[in-house]
Amino acid sequence: MRWLFYLTVLFSSFLLETSQAVSIGGNRLLVILEELGEKSKYSKLWEDLSDRGYQLSFESPRNEKLSLFRHGERAFDHVILLPPKSKGLGPSFTPVNLLNFLNSDGNILLTLSSSSPTPSAISSLLLELDIHLPPERTSQVIDHFHYDELSASDKHDVLVLPRPSTLRKDVKNFFNGKGLEDEVIAFPRTVGHVLGNDSPLLAPIIRAPDTAYIYNPRDDAETTEEPFATGQQISLVSALQARNSARFVVLGSAEMLEDTWLEGQVRSSIDKVKTAKEQSTANRAFAKELTAWAFKEVGVLKVGRVAHHAATSDEKTSGNDTLLAGAELSPNIYRVKSDVTFSIELSEYKYDHFEPFIPPPGDSVQLEFTMLSPYHRLNLKPAASTPNSTIYSTTFTLPDQHGIFTFRVNYKRPFLTWVDEKRTVTVRHFAHDEWPRSWRISGAWVWIAGIWSTVAAWLIFVAVWLWSAPPKTAANTKKMQ
Repeated sequence: MRWLFYLTVLFSSFLLETSQAVSIGGNRLLVILEELGEKSKYSKLWEDLSDRGYQLSFESPRNEKLSLFRHGERAFDHVILLPPKSKGLGPSFTPVNLLNFLNSDGNILLTLSSSSPTPSAISSLLLELDIHLPPERTSQVIDHFHYDELSASDKHDVLVLPRPSTLRKDVKNFFNGKGLEDEVIAFPRTVGHVLGNDSPLLAPIIRAPDTAYIYNPRDDAETTEEPFATGQQISLVSALQARNSARFVVLGSAEMLEDTWLEGQVRSSIDKVKTAKEQSTANRAFAKELTAWAFKEVGVLKVGRVAHHAATSDEKTSGNDTLLAGAELSPNIYRVKSDVTFSIELSEYKYDHFEPFIPPPGDSVQLEFTMLSPYHRLNLKPAASTPNSTIYSTTFTLPDQHGIFTFRVNYKRPFLTWVDEKRTVTVRHFAHDEWPRSWRISGAWVWIAGIWSTVAAWLIFVAVWLWSAPPKTAANTKKMQ
């Protein structure tokens, strides 16, 4: 019966591999929905997540037995928080518990809606992350130039915007779809938020147009106060990646994930994207891209082999950074002014596989050789490639300074997990038998010539003195006679 046992084990492992989610962070997904009857509103979203291998658990925040942790470990890998209708989220979803979940490498997708007031616990959590909401809990973003003429011809509270552009030229864009200019995304009843300037962990995904502003619909007076934020100050979708690479996404419009809007029909009011007929929204594709990034299906960097060695003569002349058989791999000590080759292997996770990492145009992976401050900062160039990774390498000369140095690759970009690899080595001075001989130093030729000229003069003097007889005196002559 042993063969039956082995067959069962193999079949179980096969089922485990096939049911595993494409996320590198796990497949346990908790969905917080106050009214479970509203689950059907997001049926297409749940279907897409299930097809990608996630195990969905739907719970109400009122469930007192629900906890994000079990026996000191995370009970779930990811959390989706849909806007509740009550004033709170229950004892399990306090700001402290949610921050502890982030610190434990959990990922959170927080959705907001102007249709229901934002709980104070959510406002406190966002303040901890340097994300600011308007004081009025039912405020929403209004734009009289970028709205849907079909559903918001009067209130202008449904924004129709194109795909987000690249944040910077050195940042990858995971949210532009296929790059088609005519794709639009609908944002119904969006809660705008403002990002702080002090946190390097925050990055906007989609900002509001210049003509948008935050408005409180409860304010029916003819004259209103100055808006909380306007134009590009307003973020509709934002991302935070913690120092432990945990991800937190704020989506200002929960309604955009509903079946009505995932593949709904809109007609933009702006001529730039206005067509003669209605067009379908790209909300479903954008929702996939947003959840894929939030749950670590994309933008995850992996470091493979990190190596350094003394450069060989072939590497110095040809630039080939391949480690030869005679070279020692990653020694602990080098000599000053030696040529050294450093290499690092980088991979990027994309949905269900690792692929070679290639930085965007205008960006490069850099190596720092530091002792308190960098002595070298060099661009690493692709030296080789495998089906799953790219090997970056460079060759340089160590400084004429002995001490404890560090090879450091510090690559930190928005929407990518951070790479911070360090290797410490000792750089020693020249040994006594490693200095070049004196006759090989051109500057010493004058001194060498002086020494040998002195020696030669002394030898000539001695020879002359020895072969020169003293002169005969008169006294000696008389005695001889």
